[in-house]
Amino acid sequence: MQPRMMEKFGLAFFCMFAWAASTPLFAEDVVLKHKGIQVSANLEMAAGKKLSDGVILMTHGTLAHNRMEIMSTLQEMFKEYGQSTLAINLGYGIDNRLEMYDCNTTHRHLHTDALDEIALWFNWLKKKGARNIVLLGHSRGGNQTAWYVTEHDDPLIKKVVLVAPMTWDRRDAEKKQKAFYEKASKMVRQGNGEGLIKNIDFIYCKDTSASADSIVSYYKLEDRLDTPSLLKKINKPVLVFAGSEDTTIKNLVEKVRPLVDGKKIKLFTIDGADHYFRDLNAEEIVEIVVSEIENQ
Repeated sequence: MQPRMMEKFGLAFFCMFAWAASTPLFAEDVVLKHKGIQVSANLEMAAGKKLSDGVILMTHGTLAHNRMEIMSTLQEMFKEYGQSTLAINLGYGIDNRLEMYDCNTTHRHLHTDALDEIALWFNWLKKKGARNIVLLGHSRGGNQTAWYVTEHDDPLIKKVVLVAPMTWDRRDAEKKQKAFYEKASKMVRQGNGEGLIKNIDFIYCKDTSASADSIVSYYKLEDRLDTPSLLKKINKPVLVFAGSEDTTIKNLVEKVRPLVDGKKIKLFTIDGADHYFRDLNAEEIVEIVVSEIENQ
């Protein structure tokens, strides 16, 4: 190769390298160590945006994962609307868990483990220079997100978005409390929280095994499991989304409506949406959230 051609080739290569180094990745799987296991998250950067421009931290629902339809759809649409997102994958005590929780796996996780993992990723975003962080949670992830914010009033949190967040009723819970709960509670009181109870129906899993600690975490009478009860304790603007056809969370609207003030707490009912807000229903959520972010 002639010297002049080599010079041009070198300059072109340098320019391409410099451009790649200065341009943020549009999508990236991030892996962190947490309590002896690897946990992951999917970072989707909007074109031309940096973390300092703002990011939405997303938490999925019960025993699910960050690539389930509602989470991946929301990420794609938020990116199209110029919003970067980080969708986390709760570990449930399993190293590098990527898919739906396998019901054949013994349950040793706690409902409140998610609060620690939201904190892990929130702090990671802060260290990476993120500003204007919006927290979003779906279903049980909505409850865990709301619960987290009641305990962490960080100035970088600008808004809280709860999509079909979990509700809970003490009387109903007392009636439905599983027969094995008392045995689990006794084991915990005796210092045997890691002990197992086998062949039980636990959350969505049939004929599985769970530790006493795990059972107590998910089935104890705890008012904070009712997301609407947390809303007034949150010192950030809260957007609550309910699906008109949601048969999983049936009493969300009637519980949230009395709390709505149009400023700090807003309620949006998406007509025709079920619990998973598919297609155009998801886009309606995105349009509202982006409008609220841009007008804050």
